[in-house]
Amino acid sequence: MIFGEFDVGGAEGLVLAHSVKMPDGSLPKGHVVDAADVERLKGSGIEKIVAARLEDGDLGEDEAAARLSEAIAPDHLRFSEAATGRVNIYAAADGLFVADREAVDRLNRIDPAITLACLADHTHVSAGDMVATFKIIPLAVPGAKINAARAELRATGPFQVKPFADHAVSLIATELPSLKVSVMDKTARILERRLAACGNRLLRERRVPHETKALAASIQDIMTIPEKAPKLVIVFGASAVIDAADVIPQAIREAGGRILSVGMPVDPGNLMVLGSIGETYVVGAPGCARSPKENGFDWVLDRILAGEEPGAHEVTGMGVGGLLMEIQSRPQPRDVPARKRADASVAIVLLAAGRARRMGEGGQHKLLAEFDGMPLVRRSASIAVASRALSVSAVTGHRRAEIEAALEGLSVQPVFNADYASGMASSLAAGFAHAHANGADGVLVMLADMPGVSTADLDHLISAFEQTEGRAIVRAVSGGKRGNPVILPRSLYHAVLSLEGDVGARHIVETARLPVVDVDIGESAHLDVDTPEAIAAAGGILKG
Repeated sequence: MIFGEFDVGGAEGLVLAHSVKMPDGSLPKGHVVDAADVERLKGSGIEKIVAARLEDGDLGEDEAAARLSEAIAPDHLRFSEAATGRVNIYAAADGLFVADREAVDRLNRIDPAITLACLADHTHVSAGDMVATFKIIPLAVPGAKINAARAELRATGPFQVKPFADHAVSLIATELPSLKVSVMDKTARILERRLAACGNRLLRERRVPHETKALAASIQDIMTIPEKAPKLVIVFGASAVIDAADVIPQAIREAGGRILSVGMPVDPGNLMVLGSIGETYVVGAPGCARSPKENGFDWVLDRILAGEEPGAHEVTGMGVGGLLMEIQSRPQPRDVPARKRADASVAIVLLAAGRARRMGEGGQHKLLAEFDGMPLVRRSASIAVASRALSVSAVTGHRRAEIEAALEGLSVQPVFNADYASGMASSLAAGFAHAHANGADGVLVMLADMPGVSTADLDHLISAFEQTEGRAIVRAVSGGKRGNPVILPRSLYHAVLSLEGDVGARHIVETARLPVVDVDIGESAHLDVDTPEAIAAAGGILKG
């Protein structure tokens, strides 16, 4: 490729390096100049252009990027069309993104013109997440370099998405008089949420005394139960494991298993036990896994559910990146002035799982009522999608199939809350635990039954959140009276995941000791439609 400044008279066939403006329009960067373009340029008084002339064997940026993407196995991946020398690659299934750093590095060292960027190894992803991107830097690149890169990609497979597979998951919790039943109940619910994020569910729960023989007998009994899917046994001990001969590891041995690892270099998560009986993993969860916060247990659970076979070698290799939280007693490296976050990202969680009891027993579903010719839930989701939010997730539950059908075709990630009957807290937790929301600086909680809320209202809230650099709660109000939607910053995610029962986030807002920014959006902040009369008054028509 020859790059430089060329006379317009001989510009036919050149590729523009920069856009060219003329009185009657413009030619974009990357445009291949034809004879008509030459006459237009001359007529506009333009004598020279900065461009590239491709030589024999050169490939244009888009063709080069497309050829690279074609060398990647398409399993569980989706590829964008090549544009401006770029092809983006997306996960086509919920699963674990696995990358070979050495293979990616080798690809990137073939030629500076060829680049591949991807997520970190073993990242939990959802269908639709972007996982990698090819970018050709110049306007063209020698075909020989692309062929070398394609050979490397085919030989090594630098990354893949491993979809989560169904497992028959059993929980055994050991009991001591000092451990409250309520703690054990909450532990089971948090485990269920973890499994749901991986497309799985808890099949059974058993509680036994915190004794080696009782635990071993329970493990053995579960191992005899016929299952259609691979088994996974998770043990939550009433007391932490402090030795390889402690209750949980010893019980695994007495049940006929072997211990792969006691402890792991991930904090929190140090006290995890990993064992196996035949091909079945038995995991002694660390105490920190009673909390929804990310810990070493999540790393091992994701790998198992994605079909990997972690052992001692894999566990001991988790130390780099394994410090997941700061320890309060040591000097805090983040005491330096925080960076500006005017670009604080916001994900929307649309709550659409409720049973709509006020519509009457067996009544029509309020979210299927038509507003402006479409179901209310679709209208609300469309308003959310049109906003400046990073992503939109819709939590479904009651009449799930109909609600999700109404959302088809929209750029909305459905998140099913199997525990929707327990109240709003479980829906909030399901939405916040989802990967799309969990990766944002703030989550905007939007109720699907508020027909007055507009895209402009959502953008006003998001702008206010950005102005706080992601450090404040932003709340919609009307005339000073609090309403909805509300944006909660990342620092409150843990509090949301710990909610129980039929409660929302109001208590969190009032007790968080964070600044609260009120944005007046008028009566829309208070208008929800919970009854047939309210739907009719708001201009809706009951349908489903």
